Amino acid sequence: MKTVSIGEVLWDVVGSREYLGGATFNFSVNLMRLGHTVDFISAVGADERGRRVLDCMREMGLSHRFVRVLDDHSTGTVTVSLKQDGQPSFVLHRPTAYDFPRLDDTDFRELEAQNPDWVYFGTLLMISADAYRVTMELLDHVPSAHRFYDINLRAGSYTPSLVSDLISRATLVKLNDEEVREIDRMLGRQHGSLKEFCRDYTERFGWEGVCVTRGASGCAALIRGEYIESAGYVIDVADAVGAADAFAAAFLHGLDSGWPLHRVADFANRVGALVASRPGALPPWTTEEALALNVKSARMETA
Repeated sequence: MKTVSIGEVLWDVVGSREYLGGATFNFSVNLMRLGHTVDFISAVGADERGRRVLDCMREMGLSHRFVRVLDDHSTGTVTVSLKQDGQPSFVLHRPTAYDFPRLDDTDFRELEAQNPDWVYFGTLLMISADAYRVTMELLDHVPSAHRFYDINLRAGSYTPSLVSDLISRATLVKLNDEEVREIDRMLGRQHGSLKEFCRDYTERFGWEGVCVTRGASGCAALIRGEYIESAGYVIDVADAVGAADAFAAAFLHGLDSGWPLHRVADFANRVGALVASRPGALPPWTTEEALALNVKSARMETA
């Protein structure tokens, strides 16, 4: 599977420690770990943090061909506070380098020639007019690619009109259960269940599918008319930063592998839980470790 992802790379500042992260970067690294080809589009500053980003990408084997180094903006950072249950809250420091990705005609031709299967994007980046413009140009250059929109709302980094626009451009959407309520609020709709939400919006926007993460409760998903709710896993949460991004990569991997939906959702739940059990957004993990997790509940609803 060939995927182009466009979005943020930054340093998560947790107390006195810094961890490499950014939702799109986390997704890209985890998808690469699962054996897929990823072209990651972003920008860093011409500073020490930016040099460390590029060094880490080289070590990981993730290409930085489309990561620009900017003299006029610093590398992104976000201050992360962890609640008692390990759930994070974020304070973003912007504008920053990742707000200004740059692609020229040669870049667009190169990406188009690769005929990617998917383009992955989130909301956070798109509040930047420069980033929105580049992303729309990218989508125009690869019209046959499926579009994975990870909603990933952050306070002060979205508007109802922006989210509505991006939702309308997506073929696959991922969000969490809190974002379900926010999307309904923004679009003036109300649903009595996740099943209703998934079916209504899939029909309304013509999505191929939608997945809703539910933390320890697992996830709900609707793909090509099939709906399931898949149970979560028992873990001791170290921090949940990056867990949803790892989930997204594992979910897309399962879909590309042609697995039944219940297996796709279960594998994604496992990977997300494993990442949440370890500090930092990009802890090392293996598929074997994910498959060894103990089931929290065998309950699964299908329809």
